[in-house]
Amino acid sequence: MTDVTQRAPLRLKELAPAEVAAALARDPRLLVPVGTCEQHGPHLPLGCDTLVVERLVDDLSAELGILRAPTFEYGVNSSHERPFPGNATLRRKTLLRALNDLTEAWEEGGVQEFILVTAHGYEGHQEALSTVITKAARVQVVDIYSVVFPDIVESDRDVLHGDEFDTSLLMYIAPQLVFMDRAQDYIISARSARKTRRSALKVPRESPGSVGRPTLASAQKGKAIYKRIKQLVRDYVLLAPPEDE
Repeated sequence: MTDVTQRAPLRLKELAPAEVAAALARDPRLLVPVGTCEQHGPHLPLGCDTLVVERLVDDLSAELGILRAPTFEYGVNSSHERPFPGNATLRRKTLLRALNDLTEAWEEGGVQEFILVTAHGYEGHQEALSTVITKAARVQVVDIYSVVFPDIVESDRDVLHGDEFDTSLLMYIAPQLVFMDRAQDYIISARSARKTRRSALKVPRESPGSVGRPTLASAQKGKAIYKRIKQLVRDYVLLAPPEDE
């Protein structure tokens, strides 16, 4: 159940061309959720990143009346020192080409601005999103995990992988998909944390797949994190005046 109950999200795949044209005449922007198919430890689903951005763009679309594109389910995964069943990644150039093709088609149909929303900070993934090329449309990239919330989480590290932050969000958004009895903490030193930062993450072979302290997670923390992320994206991205103003 979403936070917004008065209006439904404007999901592109559920609308006829005339309805899309009318929505773009009111607001020529398109929210594009970009997920991953990547393990986040034994306690979380492979679609962890995807589920978070889908919920966010649905809520923002419903609240602000902005079109939302079908979810792009695959991204450039973090580096893993051992294979995990189900992991599926794209190369950076593949993701970039796919997004370039999609935005080109949507721009021809009237979209004037793209907001690419992701919950994955790996450098190859971010590079692909940040280098999308359009003819004239504006492109913004929103990584919702780029902000740290020290007043909400107990961990003394930045957001890592399948940790307290990820796990709390999933416990709030999709609790039926979280198995806390399988969660395992994998503590790393401050020095190792710099090497294991999200932008260049390499998931260690000896880890359970997650890095950090997922056992500290709670649905209450997830709700607080989610509401703040939603407010920041709404107020500072979607409701902010264009830079040229």
